[in-house]
Amino acid sequence: MSLLSYLPQQEGFLPKWLLFLAAVSSINTCQALVSPSYTALLYNNSPTNGLQSRTFGTWTFISSVVRAYAAFHIDEPHMYDLAMWTFGTALVHFASELLIFGSAKLRGRFVSPMCVASGTLVWMAMQRGFYLG
Repeated sequence: MSLLSYLPQQEGFLPKWLLFLAAVSSINTCQALVSPSYTALLYNNSPTNGLQSRTFGTWTFISSVVRAYAAFHIDEPHMYDLAMWTFGTALVHFASELLIFGSAKLRGRFVSPMCVASGTLVWMAMQRGFYLG
């Protein structure tokens, strides 16, 4: 059995991207649970504590699970929509921390989640018809 058989078998790159992001999010979860300094690097304009870091890690893990399920069931409307919601929620969260609460600046590690959330949300909106018919 090949390692490729464990990847999503649906056409297109989006399911594999979702699985990749789920894996990266799982790693980020571990970092957030182990060290508040990881979360402090993300929110570069505000001090963080252990509770905030663990809460962020838990939220990230839930998003990771939803994205992994969506990667393998991308043709199911409910899973597609839930995955889109994870990116929409992340985008609103990060944008509000930047623009409303001022806990972050558009630099360093903060830029990546903004780009991934907005880019993937747009990509999923554009590909909705392809995967859901």
